[in-house]
Amino acid sequence: MNTADPALAALLDKEAIRELVLLYARVIDRQDIALLRDLYTDDATDTHGDSFDGPAEDYCQFIAASFPYMPYSGHHLCNHLIALDGDAASGEVYALAWHLIPSPEGGRAGGQEEDFMAVRYIDNYRRCADGKWRFSKRVVTYDFKLRRPFGGGGLLGQGALDPSYTLCPQALFARGARA
Repeated sequence: MNTADPALAALLDKEAIRELVLLYARVIDRQDIALLRDLYTDDATDTHGDSFDGPAEDYCQFIAASFPYMPYSGHHLCNHLIALDGDAASGEVYALAWHLIPSPEGGRAGGQEEDFMAVRYIDNYRRCADGKWRFSKRVVTYDFKLRRPFGGGGLLGQGALDPSYTLCPQALFARGARA
């Protein structure tokens, strides 16, 4: 970030990193794998507790394979602390995550469970050659997990049909990699 005022440059960098984290929540909840891939550096890794640990590209494939079994996902971000160090940064994000998933016995019967978690994303970020901040390492801790039968309703994950794509025409809300 080239600006004469270091405090302003730090604020702009932190806002770009916060937007990166918000985009991550959006792409998981709207099931947009093309944009998810754009949020990681080429050499990034992702560790999601006991469910995934490896290269970010493999994580993207893992998540894409889970979408047909997860009709709803909602990530609600809370506290986000960021420490800058030039073109690198670290952060800790508190979040509440809800997922609707098949129940263990519900495969044929169609039973579903609410999967609720209080998580922390412990991140390393890097500013890339194109000026965009991306995740270079993401580690998720599950501070609290709850699973219970689901008997509710709602829109249940509109994916590409979500009204935000037509009601918010700006590039920030578009599907696919960032412009």
